[in-house]
Amino acid sequence: MKYLDIHSHIFPDKIASKAVQFLSDYYHFTWEGTGVLEDLKDSLDEAGINKTVIFSSATKPEQVTTINRYIRQLVEDDPERFIGFGTLHPDFAGYDEEIGRIRDFGLKGIKFHPDFQQFHIDDPRMMKIYAAIGDSLPILFHMGDPNTDFSTPQRLRRVIDAMPQLRVIAAHFGGYCAWDEAEKYLIGCPGVYLDVSSAIGHAPVEYLRRLAVQHGIDRVLFASDYPAVRHRRAIDDVLKLGFTPAENEQIFYRNAEHLLGVTL
Repeated sequence: MKYLDIHSHIFPDKIASKAVQFLSDYYHFTWEGTGVLEDLKDSLDEAGINKTVIFSSATKPEQVTTINRYIRQLVEDDPERFIGFGTLHPDFAGYDEEIGRIRDFGLKGIKFHPDFQQFHIDDPRMMKIYAAIGDSLPILFHMGDPNTDFSTPQRLRRVIDAMPQLRVIAAHFGGYCAWDEAEKYLIGCPGVYLDVSSAIGHAPVEYLRRLAVQHGIDRVLFASDYPAVRHRRAIDDVLKLGFTPAENEQIFYRNAEHLLGVTL
């Protein structure tokens, strides 16, 4: 089996331990990885992962260009292993030019984390950014949070209804701790891919299997959410869903190949 993980966080060594501790405290469970480059590589090798998408979110507008250059450099240093997604921020003034740079850098998408970047998915500031992205790059959204309403499935559905041209990846089966709302607003929605990260183990397996079937196996993506879990566990979690080898092949890599325009 080949594997293309759509969802790995990466942090510079000097801030990684602080970032992972914050995430562990925020989500109330211990994250398995350290978030640094060498540990990510070890996790990929341990599980036999062919490629992973890597990214980091800008929590301040002045971080945008630095992070995008950092991700580009990691991809250039190890193109056989990494695919990069860029970042933007709602208060970053030069978003048009930066979207162009993201494409020029060879990055394959853009990741937003509304809860940590402190914006509602359907914020008017963001709508102009989405319009500038259009269908040129997939947009991966962190979805769902028990403490805020920044990343609710209903808000994402408003964006999709207004801009059906967008190519959207809704992380965490459409909404971490908000799967009933995800089922109502996102499951079966055209143009939306679901990533499976940080859901199995947090919601009943049979429930998540049903959501995947209702949505369409051809739009479900393997995702680890590293360093939340290491990649071997992420593979085992997908296998718990009980799909056929052909369906697992779609989830583990073929759907992502199609979406990102890459071949393993």
